[in-house]
Amino acid sequence: MNETIFFFFYNLAHQSAIFDWLVVFLAETFPYIVLILAGLFLLFHHEIFKAENPFQILRQKYREMFPVFFSVIFAYLIAYVLKILLHAPRPFTTLNGIDSLFMQTDYAFPSGHAMVFMALAVAIFLSHKKAGYIFMFFAFFIGLARIIAGVHFPIDILGGFVLGIIIALLVRYFYPRFAYFTLKM
Repeated sequence: MNETIFFFFYNLAHQSAIFDWLVVFLAETFPYIVLILAGLFLLFHHEIFKAENPFQILRQKYREMFPVFFSVIFAYLIAYVLKILLHAPRPFTTLNGIDSLFMQTDYAFPSGHAMVFMALAVAIFLSHKKAGYIFMFFAFFIGLARIIAGVHFPIDILGGFVLGIIIALLVRYFYPRFAYFTLKM
């Protein structure tokens, strides 16, 4: 089933130079744009720069912003460790005739991109529903592009999405307890 779904999406690649460029853009460049957009959203949503004392507003809003950034960092680190422990090969190394649109040299499961961007989306969703849906949409297209590009199996993306959701929920659950503990010290 995993390979069937993979080939369904991978067969969209290598049909058009423009489409291949779009897939590579969504898989490699767009994630950086999404991170910048998330940072800008979190900063400008609270009108921090319009305030008389932006540092005071920033201190007040860190409880909302910190879990988002911590979710992203934690998801990245967990993905890195899991890739080392699990050694899951990429499609172009296990299947014949796969010519990925760009090279990845590390292991495949879980998809670090899917994990990080779903953790980001869910962390934002927990505070801002509408913006969270937009960032989930971005995460979905980043994951789909990585399948089409031939660098991930669908299970890698799905695993990254599930783990990203779990990480964002755990950070949201434990952060108030951690913040309370550190403020009391």
